Amino acid sequence: MTRFRKFSLVIIILFACTGCDRVTKNMAQKMLAASTPVSLLNDTIRIEYTENSGAMLSLGAKLPSEVRFAFFVLFVGLTVCVTLVYAVKTRGLNLRQLISLALITSGGIGNFLDRLLNRGAAIDFMNIGIGPIRTGIFNLADVFIVTGAAAFILFSLQDQTRAITT
Repeated sequence: MTRFRKFSLVIIILFACTGCDRVTKNMAQKMLAASTPVSLLNDTIRIEYTENSGAMLSLGAKLPSEVRFAFFVLFVGLTVCVTLVYAVKTRGLNLRQLISLALITSGGIGNFLDRLLNRGAAIDFMNIGIGPIRTGIFNLADVFIVTGAAAFILFSLQDQTRAITT
């Protein structure tokens, strides 16, 4: 795949995923911020608004604001840029790995934009679980990051296994 085609595919994924993330967060902010949690499918899915100044499961939320800014804005911004450049410039990536990296990057951009636009906090609004076993509250960008990372690892392992067996 040419570098132009790789770049075009990544840009399409970035705009689509980041756009969906922004739309859902804007809707959550407007419709859920002042409401009580909404329970769906017998409380398997819970929709509730929160602003997370930390990382996953609020890790780092109690850090001083300067440290949080350095890590969640500067470091994440740099990591997103490095991942984007790696995805477009690396020749050995297959299509599945490229899409996986684009998903990770789009999720990173979504949460990065949140922190820039929302006083350092990410907007989270989804929670899944059965009974007392529940996930933390998350957003669509988090789904893109986790899905992309899991897929990248899986596809990379599959490629390594194929290389060893042939």
